[in-house]
Amino acid sequence: MIRELETPQVPGLPALFVFLSMLGFSAWLAVTALRHEDVLGGLLWIFGFVVFAVCLGGLFMVNPNEARVLQLFGDYRGTAKTPGLRWANPFYSKRAISVRVRNFESARLKVNDADGNPVEIAAVVVWRVVDTAEACFEVDDYENYVKVQSEAAVRNLATRYPYDAHEDHQTSLRGSTAAVAGDLKSEIQERLSKAGVQAIEARISHLAYAPEIAAAMLQRQQAGAIVAARQRIVDGAVGMVEMALARLSSHKIVELDEERKAAMVSNLLVVLCGERAAQPVVNTGTIYQ
Repeated sequence: MIRELETPQVPGLPALFVFLSMLGFSAWLAVTALRHEDVLGGLLWIFGFVVFAVCLGGLFMVNPNEARVLQLFGDYRGTAKTPGLRWANPFYSKRAISVRVRNFESARLKVNDADGNPVEIAAVVVWRVVDTAEACFEVDDYENYVKVQSEAAVRNLATRYPYDAHEDHQTSLRGSTAAVAGDLKSEIQERLSKAGVQAIEARISHLAYAPEIAAAMLQRQQAGAIVAARQRIVDGAVGMVEMALARLSSHKIVELDEERKAAMVSNLLVVLCGERAAQPVVNTGTIYQ
């Protein structure tokens, strides 16, 4: 694999000053040759101007958070990262590579989760180039490579986890966002390492059931919420009934046989668990009539 090699370059401003001095000297030779009709002076002027034009082609600009990959007839010679005006061999080709932090959002992918339910998922990936040589020479188009491999990682992630957790401490796409994001970042980084790219952050930006099962899954979630709420209500009601019977017995307010206790428990549960307000019934007789 080709690794990045940061090569030193000549500062551009001193080199430009030398080239301008060379151009001035060539102009002086041209004027002198014309005055004295000196053929040799004219040839020197032409040679100096050609050298100036060739050397001027070696000047190039490096912007902040940018790198220039230098090649000589296809051979990798190094990478220039120092910002400012620089000068290198004029026969070098100088390809600009951005090393800024970039991000993109993947398309909404339709894939089956671990339970086989079709879901729609998309992710935001934050990345940057850390090895310009690998980004240029190890893959054909590193930007497209990042996009394709990130979407492949998102698909693979969705097949390993269920959309919702059905057991305690089970990792799910919807309930374990931090763990899923860390797993997604690790998988993307593993895929992009050969392209000289670092995955800084990766998070799920869109997650939903596919439209064909969204209504059914919504009913399932609502049913689960209703069951959980009823279970809590019943647990609380049973505790209140136990407390009421215990206090009646401890304070000896009234003595109830098993049949009357059962009736009282039934009435209290109806009152406490019912969705509507209880309708009071006034008993003018005894508790046995």
